[in-house]
Amino acid sequence: MLKIGTLVLKHGIVLAPMAGVSDLPFRLLCREQGCELAVTEMVSAKAVYYKNRGTAELLRTEPSDRPLAIQLFGSDPAICAEVAEQLEEGPWEIIDFNMGCPVPKVVNNGEGSRLMTMPKLAGEIIQAMVKRVRKPVTVKIRSGFDREHVNAPEFAKVLEQAGAAAITVHGRTREDYYSGRADRSVIRAVKEAVSVPVIGNGDITSGEEARSMLEETGCDGIMIARGAEGNPWIFSEIRWALEGKQGVQPRVMAHEKRDLILRHMEMQIQQDGAQRGIRKMRSHLASYLHGLPNAAQIRNSVNTAESEAEMREIVCKAFGSVDTPQII
Repeated sequence: MLKIGTLVLKHGIVLAPMAGVSDLPFRLLCREQGCELAVTEMVSAKAVYYKNRGTAELLRTEPSDRPLAIQLFGSDPAICAEVAEQLEEGPWEIIDFNMGCPVPKVVNNGEGSRLMTMPKLAGEIIQAMVKRVRKPVTVKIRSGFDREHVNAPEFAKVLEQAGAAAITVHGRTREDYYSGRADRSVIRAVKEAVSVPVIGNGDITSGEEARSMLEETGCDGIMIARGAEGNPWIFSEIRWALEGKQGVQPRVMAHEKRDLILRHMEMQIQQDGAQRGIRKMRSHLASYLHGLPNAAQIRNSVNTAESEAEMREIVCKAFGSVDTPQII
């Protein structure tokens, strides 16, 4: 069980914020499969503060997209606190803050995982936010900035003292990006170092991986990122594993996959319009096609498709003629 403020989640199954992936349509599909909490794509506090028009799209939600956390990033305590207060009355239960993003343009601006080299400033940001809002403020971090400075346990203590209500730990350093295996011993060390809930993140690509993450680290919840790309069914697999159900786990049939992809496309177009929706679906489809025979060839067709009808035809050919079940 994961408890953050007044929010209680039976298993603590969370969809990570992923740029260009975890928008509203994708979040809704993951919720249908068993995701208990979703996080918006990462939003710049400065962009909100200076009223950048692009932030409205990242904040888009609807009543069925609950419970929801909004994730901010920044480096100025005053601006981060001001923006948190501005957004507090929005339709989200949690305000999350990113201190783990490894992208150069974020890191080079003193934001994201760069803050793990500046624990004093990191604490000041969270303390300033907590003072201005009533909703829980949570933080996402990495194991450290590089392998010579794995400081997540000590860093997490600073965040806890500053008022963080929960901490998500990705078991890789910024230097690692997404290579190698996530170090679960660091997540366990953070769990032992703080009293607030800890959410484990990294390499959760199956129900068994989810269960072993909880068992090996003692963490209170799990966050799924890349394991959900092109595979929202991972959430039903995780629920099956964590609930200890008996018997053979249901399989996702090809026609079920096809139908969900087509519905995803309809939702994307409804949200973004035909032209933009099709462009977004190209990257989603690349993930959905992973592991399918002739996937590279099909992706080439996807990348040149210009209309919903073309995309629909490609999807139906790719999945409609497959007779064998596809295991999640």
